[in-house]
Formats: sequence, structure tokens, C-alpha cells
Amino acid sequence: MIEVGGGCHCGAVRFRARLPDPPVPALDCNCSVCSATGFVHIIVPHEDLQLDRGSESLTSYRFGTGAADHLFCSTCGVKSFYQPRSHPNAWSVNANCLDDPVTLEIERFDGRDWEAAKAALDGVAGSD
Repeated sequence: MIEVGGGCHCGAVRFRARLPDPPVPALDCNCSVCSATGFVHIIVPHEDLQLDRGSESLTSYRFGTGAADHLFCSTCGVKSFYQPRSHPNAWSVNANCLDDPVTLEIERFDGRDWEAAKAALDGVAGSD
């Protein structure tokens, strides 16, 4: 395992996360929100992410089923992590919000057809 730091653009939100040794599994989702924001998903169990500061700066956005809790910095608008509907016991961390790049093993996820893609993954990391 490796420990990484990350956060939003303005620095109001900061976190530390434990990730598997590289290459780190990641998902590139083509759903409407991920493709618009360039979010690259690293699924991190809740116990492996520590929010160091910024809980008061987070604002929530929900759409579609409302199951995913998209958390944005209320100052700069960056979503550095969120609660995906596909993994209720994990966070999805944006690889683009890590302080230092890590080697990723990226898998494509067809979020535009979420139900079928999630069924095909059969327990592998997903998004929303």
C-alpha cells in the first residue's frame, strides 16, 4: 500500500488516502458528469481515506437516482472525491486531484449505460 495526499484546486479540501501499490486500478467513465469534469476514479474503502480539512467547504450534488453523493468544494468547485452509488462502502477519489501522479491501470466504464456496465463488471469498481 502507498499513502497519497490530494485535494481541491484552492486547497480548502485536503485528504490522505491509502492505495494499492502501483499500478493502481482506476476507471475512466463516460457518463455525463464524469466526461464533463474529467474525473478518473480510484475506488478507496472508507477506512482508507482521511479528510484532513474542508468538511465545512463541501457541498453536495445529486442527480439521476440520487444515490451518489457528489461532493464539491464550495470555493473552487472541484470534486476531489465523492460517494458513488456503485460502492456504498467506498469513496471514489479523482486521480487528477492527487498531489503527485501515480501509475494507473485504467479500465473504461460505460457510465452512459450504467446498469448494463455495472452488471458486466460484477463487483469490480464502478461509478456515477
